[in-house]
Amino acid sequence: MEHLPKIIYDLALILVLAGAVTLIFKRLKQPLVLGYIVAGFLAGPHMPYMPTVSDLGSVETWGNIGVIFLMFTLGIEFSFKKIMKMGSSPIIAAVTIISAMSMLGSLLGHSFGWSRMDSLFLGGMLAMSSTTIIYKAFDDLGLRSQKFATNVLSVLVLEDILGILLMVILSTLAVSKDFDGMTVVDSLMRLLFYLALLFLVGVFIVPLILRKNRKWIGKETLLVVSVGFCFAMVVLAVKLGYSAAFGAFMMGSIFAETVEAETIEKLVSPVKDLFGAVFFVSVGMLVDPAILTQYWLPVMLITLTILIGQAVFGSFGFILSGQSLKGAMQSGFSMAQIGEFAFIIASLGMSLHVISSFIYPIVVAVSVITTFLTPYMIKSAPAAYGLVKKITPAKIMVVLDKKPSQHKSEQTGSAWKRLITALLKQIAAYSILCVAITAIMLSFFLPFFRHTMSHWIGNAVCAVVTIALLSPFLRAIVMRKNHSEEFRQIWRKNLRGSHFLLAMTIFVRYLLASAYVYYIINYVSPFASWIHFAVAMILVALMMRSKRIKLYSIAIERVFFQNLRSRDLQAVVHGKVKPLYANHLLSREIHIADLDVPENTAWAGKSLAELDFSHKYGIMISSIMRGGVRHNIPMAQMQVYPGDRLEVIGNDEQLKLFASRMSEAVVHVDMAPEQRVMQLKCISVSTSSPLFGKTVRDSRLREDYRCMIVGFEEGSEALGLPSASRVFRDGDLVWLVGEKNSLRKLVSENVK
Repeated sequence: MEHLPKIIYDLALILVLAGAVTLIFKRLKQPLVLGYIVAGFLAGPHMPYMPTVSDLGSVETWGNIGVIFLMFTLGIEFSFKKIMKMGSSPIIAAVTIISAMSMLGSLLGHSFGWSRMDSLFLGGMLAMSSTTIIYKAFDDLGLRSQKFATNVLSVLVLEDILGILLMVILSTLAVSKDFDGMTVVDSLMRLLFYLALLFLVGVFIVPLILRKNRKWIGKETLLVVSVGFCFAMVVLAVKLGYSAAFGAFMMGSIFAETVEAETIEKLVSPVKDLFGAVFFVSVGMLVDPAILTQYWLPVMLITLTILIGQAVFGSFGFILSGQSLKGAMQSGFSMAQIGEFAFIIASLGMSLHVISSFIYPIVVAVSVITTFLTPYMIKSAPAAYGLVKKITPAKIMVVLDKKPSQHKSEQTGSAWKRLITALLKQIAAYSILCVAITAIMLSFFLPFFRHTMSHWIGNAVCAVVTIALLSPFLRAIVMRKNHSEEFRQIWRKNLRGSHFLLAMTIFVRYLLASAYVYYIINYVSPFASWIHFAVAMILVALMMRSKRIKLYSIAIERVFFQNLRSRDLQAVVHGKVKPLYANHLLSREIHIADLDVPENTAWAGKSLAELDFSHKYGIMISSIMRGGVRHNIPMAQMQVYPGDRLEVIGNDEQLKLFASRMSEAVVHVDMAPEQRVMQLKCISVSTSSPLFGKTVRDSRLREDYRCMIVGFEEGSEALGLPSASRVFRDGDLVWLVGEKNSLRKLVSENVK
């Protein structure tokens, strides 16, 4: 008998249990995450009445792979550009909620007498709401198209990226054991540097590789390549002192800017689902009933803290972001649970051996309870709003119930403000690249050059190569934006010595670029510092005059922005971009929702005039997306088909009613599959048959029997399609095709 490794037996047990339990949870309309946790508990060491996993270490490794795939797909769904377009509203809400809940969780941990590290990690776990659970709850309650749901989902995207930052801070504190504020600031600065560096380099290289090899990359190859990049970034992140989750998320966010992002997400999704299931099962294995019995009071208090804390601070955060009291309370109440991110933070603490073993089961128990309560919290928000409205003075309610305001991400400021902002962005980006290239060259290549050549020749070669690599970026620091619209506008007006100030901006950038060159020369040369700086200034001046370096600089920047905008350009081509007027509608209590027409819809083939959506539901169809093409302002004669994406304008109540009617207007086919199989049958026409003497057109075989004539068999002639005027004659052999029941009905009524 062949010997199987223990991990095969363990996986068989895990996946069979997970499949069985999740089927039950599906029937109960509960989130699958809870099913996986229950399956893990059943397969874990604390359930004596069931078969138990024998190699917990291997399962934990598979669970870690699950975390990597979860964070990778999360990164693909995330986009730095999307954050910039959101404006300040979601940022204000997310920062407020995370800050308040982190402090609340930490204070609660201290009140239990837990260690400082346990309390800090508890605060981090309580700060992150569950994207998976909230999505599921909105879908089950039919609220996905509601305006407040859109606000919640925007904040959840930001919570994910802030959760990554939170994990990095917690990791730094755990490793250093130093709670000094400067340590945290230093950690954040290093993180931001690596974030920007990896993003800049990744966006330049990864889409370029994919584009150059696109004709050779099929789905299988794309899956392997993308997962390979993901794990390579995971290894790099760990080498830099960060978590594997951070590396996976970072690689996902780089792929998010590529044209292939949606394809990669679809390809990776089944792999993510499998390994993600193993991760949540491994979470369930840590649930110990003995610990929960011992710590039942902390479980209940933490649960109450999440429910009340999110209801209060969540609503407050959304109010600060400009939402009305009603919308803010609906949003805040929706976020009253913890889920997958809490498990990931707990796993991080366990892997670093800095939190107590009893915290994980407590967090899992709290997650299960809050997940079950999430739909009820969402439903209770309108009633809670009514109570608050009843006890709050009218003057205050007028302020709280103001129309939602849209914080613009781009404020129209002065030309000076726009110019300085652009200069700071470009200086930061190019400086990060310069610092990274310099560090790599002096740390790794300088020893190599010194080893293969003599000391001073190696120094000279390394300095020349490094400065040559930096030259396109140094020139861009000094010269870029000197011919921009803002620069020319300020130069033409020449108000209050603008010419002098503009010249100073160029001079300061020139000194900064010279400082980078000076550092390299000073590092490898023994001469006086003033000589080094003079040489650096001369070299930068030559770079500014060089047409070749100018062309290289422009080409590099053009490729980067082409890669960065490629997905947006494709979205424009395929009509996937929401119209610019969408944000303006929000201030008038109406908004746009994208709704997909389901398969087997009863609306299929009907025109907009026949369906009369405006009269029935009070909504308007502004666009129909079909086959990647947007049909704007569709005419009344345009028909609706399954798979169409409708861009619908209306208020919350109208959109909810329309979405409900759309889901109800589905034709359910109850017939057994074997009855739907098409069959071929030959019948004979006699004088007593109702078909005798009729033409094919008048026989109504299609309309009455759902059958089609293939042809008439006439002697040795080939079977061919008949004309509509062909008359059925005595003795005709007619070949028909149709479903089994349809043919049976036709034969019984027409063959005598």
